[in-house]
Amino acid sequence: MSEAQLRDRKTLDKKYLWNAESVFADRAAWKAELAAVTAALPALAAKAGSIEKGGPSGLADLFEAIEGIINRAGKLYVYASMAQACDTGDVEAQGMNGQAGALFGQCLATIAFQEPETLALGRDKVFAWLDAEPRLKVYRHNLENLFRKQEHVRSAEVEELLGMVFEVFQSAITTHDLLVDADLKFAPAKGIEVAQGTIDKLMGDADREIRRLAWQSYCDGHIAMENTLASALTTAMKADVFNARARRFDTAISAALFEHDIPRAVYDSTVDTFKKNLPVWHRYWKVRRKALGVDRLQHWDIWAPIAKDQPRIPYEKGVDIICSALEPLGKPYVDTLRAGCLRDRWVDVYPTVGKSSGAFSTGWKGMSPFVKMQWTDDLSSLSTLAHELGHSMHSWHTWQSQPSIYADYSIFVAEVASNFNQALVRAHLFETEKDKQFQIAVIEEAMENIHRYFFIMPTLARFELEMHRRLEEGQAVTASDMNSLMADLFDEGYGGELEVDRHREGSTWAQFSHLYMNYYVFQYTTGISAAHALSAPILAGDKAAAGRYIDFLSAGSSGYPVEVLRKAGADMRTPAAIEKTFEVLSGLVDRLESLTKA
Repeated sequence: MSEAQLRDRKTLDKKYLWNAESVFADRAAWKAELAAVTAALPALAAKAGSIEKGGPSGLADLFEAIEGIINRAGKLYVYASMAQACDTGDVEAQGMNGQAGALFGQCLATIAFQEPETLALGRDKVFAWLDAEPRLKVYRHNLENLFRKQEHVRSAEVEELLGMVFEVFQSAITTHDLLVDADLKFAPAKGIEVAQGTIDKLMGDADREIRRLAWQSYCDGHIAMENTLASALTTAMKADVFNARARRFDTAISAALFEHDIPRAVYDSTVDTFKKNLPVWHRYWKVRRKALGVDRLQHWDIWAPIAKDQPRIPYEKGVDIICSALEPLGKPYVDTLRAGCLRDRWVDVYPTVGKSSGAFSTGWKGMSPFVKMQWTDDLSSLSTLAHELGHSMHSWHTWQSQPSIYADYSIFVAEVASNFNQALVRAHLFETEKDKQFQIAVIEEAMENIHRYFFIMPTLARFELEMHRRLEEGQAVTASDMNSLMADLFDEGYGGELEVDRHREGSTWAQFSHLYMNYYVFQYTTGISAAHALSAPILAGDKAAAGRYIDFLSAGSSGYPVEVLRKAGADMRTPAAIEKTFEVLSGLVDRLESLTKA
């Protein structure tokens, strides 16, 4: 697809664009609300030092005021970030996104006094107040969690400073995103434009030479800026280390896991189980090479189509397939999802000029969840939509069920619902589509996703841990260091079955903004593993399991994520779920081998 073929947003039917006006009528309304929230901050700041004097009712008033201002700031941020993502060339949207981020940092700085002052009251007094004031009862888990974190909460002055540097630290990922989404230019592949919005499609092209040139062009574009990108990433990781030390943690990973009470053993088990099962991946590379009929598997063959006929799936048909697959979750779930896709405009559907790469789900309590994606009428698009709608339905159930204080959920559970949806859609397609080529195409879609979550992400997790370790020890880290480590890890993962272009393969770290979020990437692996653990009994017809799953979606942050998942049926304290997902992977390899035998 060339740049000229990318759709112009102004020519698209409105039903394929996200419902921005449901959040703010127009940008003038957004700007008015930005000014209003900014003007409200001094009154909130004036409450500092008055918590003890205000008593139980005063504490309840403060909590409600904080929730109100954060919700308003969140709504501003979602609107601006979605506008920028849908058109990275929109200069006004870029400015709005920067303003919204700055405002969020101001809000965090303004309310920084709340936690240290609440802790200063002492546990006994706070929980006595909770019993005395009905409006405080909803905050019990939140307050218990606050006292769990007590030794890592600093003075009001330090907390205010940490809130103020939020915007400064965000500049690292902003630099990365603007550089790769707006500024990087890539050489064409046989006359076809290589862009963030087209690279995934090109990597699945039937023409091997197009795939080779597209991948090399994409890597080379990042390599051309690798020193700048390395500086941005090391800045973000140094910020992780700074924040950890400011809060009296030994390491960045300790701080990241402690935030949501995730045992270190969960991380170590994830990485160790992945390393132990790498031979499953080695077998897959061998089966793929034979299926493609090539002498030597190259990186640009990872997404090469094996099926002779790739199914074409228009957007509306894709929505129908997803809804049919998710029927085990009940009519209310399906009806809400269908309306969101076809009536309420949750989804910004098609690739358009200036649209950022990839897909995501976003939103805030009090609005609809929104999905930004690049629909291209294929199984990959179907899978992506199912995935992002998993996030959206997770958010929707949480917002419907939880008060504002618990209206989010941790990263640790964020990738469960998305992969769960994909697992059910995949099972539905295997059951309903018996054509051999269609089944091969479904396996290819599955492997595209599993490769990302169960190969790339745990490999990036190993890279991230080592990079943080070096920075924590005061070592200098360069783009060359990053490339070398990344290439070594991929060498191990490919097991000699795939030829490694060390510089280009080694540049993979530069292509993922996920590394800018402190120890985010390993949770893709735990997420897909929990998804398979939870979907298996539902696919087997266990209605109680479906009910437990809806309860999981509705829990938000009202409980610690490991415990919320355990109640739903996935105990991530053991490697069982990860081992189960490797069984799923192995089964897919067996099926592919059987379907592609001569």
